[in-house]
Amino acid sequence: MDAAENSGHPRRWLILGVMVVSLLVVVLDNTVLNVAMKVIADPKAGLGATQSQLEWAINAYTLVFAGLLFSFGILGDRYGRRRALIVGLVVFGAASLASAYATSPGTLIGARALMGIGGAAVLPATLSIISNVFDPRERARAIGVWGGTVGLAVAIGPILGGFLLEHFWWGSVFLINVPIVLAGLIAIVLLVPESKNPNPGKIDIVGVLLSIVGLVALVYGVVHGGDHGDWGSPTVWGPLAAGALILAGFIAYERRSSHPALDVRLFRDPRFSAAVGATGLMFFAAMGTFFFSVFYIQNVRGFSPLSSGLLLLPFAAAQVVFAPQSAKLVSRYGAKLVCTIGLLLVAVSLGGFTQLSADSPLWLLEVLFFVQGVGMANVTPPATEAIMSVLPREKAGVGSAIGNTVRQVGGALGVAVLGSVLASVYRDHITPHLGGLPAAARDTAAESLPAADGVAAALGPAGRSLIEPANQAFLSAMHAAAFGSAIVAVLGAAVVARWLPGRYVPAHRRVPAQRTAAGGATGTPDQASPAPDRVAETVDAQRE
Repeated sequence: MDAAENSGHPRRWLILGVMVVSLLVVVLDNTVLNVAMKVIADPKAGLGATQSQLEWAINAYTLVFAGLLFSFGILGDRYGRRRALIVGLVVFGAASLASAYATSPGTLIGARALMGIGGAAVLPATLSIISNVFDPRERARAIGVWGGTVGLAVAIGPILGGFLLEHFWWGSVFLINVPIVLAGLIAIVLLVPESKNPNPGKIDIVGVLLSIVGLVALVYGVVHGGDHGDWGSPTVWGPLAAGALILAGFIAYERRSSHPALDVRLFRDPRFSAAVGATGLMFFAAMGTFFFSVFYIQNVRGFSPLSSGLLLLPFAAAQVVFAPQSAKLVSRYGAKLVCTIGLLLVAVSLGGFTQLSADSPLWLLEVLFFVQGVGMANVTPPATEAIMSVLPREKAGVGSAIGNTVRQVGGALGVAVLGSVLASVYRDHITPHLGGLPAAARDTAAESLPAADGVAAALGPAGRSLIEPANQAFLSAMHAAAFGSAIVAVLGAAVVARWLPGRYVPAHRRVPAQRTAAGGATGTPDQASPAPDRVAETVDAQRE
């Protein structure tokens, strides 16, 4: 590559490192929190939070985060992505400090919601800055590193959380964010250039408000349904229906708007729509699997939080090794083939969970995590690059927000729906074994495997007979949820194979003169690319 023709920022690789750290602290926080739930529920060592309060400590973040992602992507494009990133990190760091020293479950829930606001500003800004500072020819590689960071955070979160909980108090899982945020802010001020849409036009206030209300209602219905397992309740389907109707109204409004927040015509592009669909379906399947695998490792197999986190290292290793290399595979074989095989590998790994038992060899579990990591590493970066390549650089925040919103909603749906499957099957299998227990203990033990373990511990020697039936009931439930996850991953592979365009040739290899006509290699990236920055065009007339 001729360096004189590279339109990327001179410090782009250092900037990528700063973006990775900023992304890591946001994604890491959710996975770290999962292993701290048991301690936070302890009246002496924690806050004495109830099961419902623990759920809302997680869901408050998800609800606000998913609801505001799209809006912050728009605002970052308009007012400055570096500015949005700085504001988001400041809010996230302050809320982390408040969470660490929360004195009641209600205070923790409120602080977590505030963290969701900060995270919603940070996440789209990181990807849009990457898209802006990198030349299109290097962008896929940079996004591969970015995508690997998401998977790495999911895997190392439980390790870090387990280590902190073994050595410090529960608030340390939040306090650890503060020094990282401070270091990130200093690096952003010193290294990251400001960028925004040079021609933002009028802001679509109605569209932004409709997107916020619709997404919040939809995500609320999803998490509420997952919490209660009763999808027929008006408190569940009501918000779901309202959210779907509002988002439908949002789409209709955007189609007629002269200055839309989201150009819905983008979904006519199969590269964009197939990538968005594949992202949502994959995270639906993957996040549901991580949800039940934690219970399998800690409750059925008896591993500590730190040890269970270490068991996820093969997944992390696969992400670190394969995600940055996905761009080379896409260049050689095409995004369709790479993403399809990646999703099929995810499906195989999820299907493997249906074969796990209480005494399966650990190497089998490690292989399944590794295969899942390899599969996801070859889906997330190419799909993200496909989404970003359809939009011009000046609207990178919108593209980032769309991909991340779909990822969050898909993950929330996966945890809620597959969690409901898990709870329902578990309840059906454990109920016949609870006849001899008091009524209150019966209801508690039927809720979940951790609850049954708690009942068994409270009953002392008399409760030992409950442990084996509870474990077997959970395994049956896990097999059902894993089978559902695998089906969803196969559906994602079918979507990619059918609609994602085939092999393509980078623009700089096709018509070099177009680059000069588009603005050359000088000037700021946003100004150098006024037209859609399509890194790749389909060269197969027929879809593979």
